[in-house]
Amino acid sequence: MRKLPPYLLVFHGLFACFMLAPLVVVVLVSFTDKGYVAMPFSGASLRWYRAILDAPDFIAAFERSVGLAASAATIATLLAVPAGLAIAWFRFWGRDAIMSLLLAPLMVPNVVLGIALLRFFSQLKVSGSMSTLLLGHVLVILPYALRLVVASAAGFDRSVTYAAQTLGASGWTAFRRVELPLIMSGVAGGWLIAFVTSFDELTMSIFVSSAATETLPVKMYNYIANTIDPLLASVSTVLIAMTLLLLIALDRLFGLDRVLSGKT
Repeated sequence: MRKLPPYLLVFHGLFACFMLAPLVVVVLVSFTDKGYVAMPFSGASLRWYRAILDAPDFIAAFERSVGLAASAATIATLLAVPAGLAIAWFRFWGRDAIMSLLLAPLMVPNVVLGIALLRFFSQLKVSGSMSTLLLGHVLVILPYALRLVVASAAGFDRSVTYAAQTLGASGWTAFRRVELPLIMSGVAGGWLIAFVTSFDELTMSIFVSSAATETLPVKMYNYIANTIDPLLASVSTVLIAMTLLLLIALDRLFGLDRVLSGKT
């Protein structure tokens, strides 16, 4: 394997520092002992982490966001798997049109999608409920799960499936015991990206959610509009730590390069 030239190493190092600098600043601010946003150079404290425990509305919003993101990612993945396999393995009339339709939310700005969903749900008189928020999130994250499932299925050698069926396996057995395990990295990667996207979704959620269904990003947005203190930095640091733990767990289970690329 060839080594990178020194100037490329310096470039990548500077680029990595540029990308990580905002996260480092947020983490440092979260440890300040002051009542305003400041770097903890004159004193470090866990004051704003204890403040999270004294903010039940943030905890409730976090639990709501986790449940919503997990449900939306699971539903989106369950829809993406059969759709992705059909698109990747078969040639049929309208295939490209169906693919374009399922990926259409990627091309529509979330603010436009949020206004459209608000109008649609208001006409049905069901706006502001958890069910409508869940449907909106599934619509937004479905393309992310679908793309990785299609990428994983496109690199799948179907002769393995034919061999299993030749040996007497039914279609469902071949899918459950042969096909699904081999494309699991793409399915897991699609679920992960869908979960993170749903958890972080703000623009569309502002229009579709209500006070009773307020997610954590919406709660943080409304909070910072009225108050500026290091509480949001501590909440963000907790989310960063949880994301790192999730990525480490996925890397141990599947290999992060396989999960994010959808390789079989």
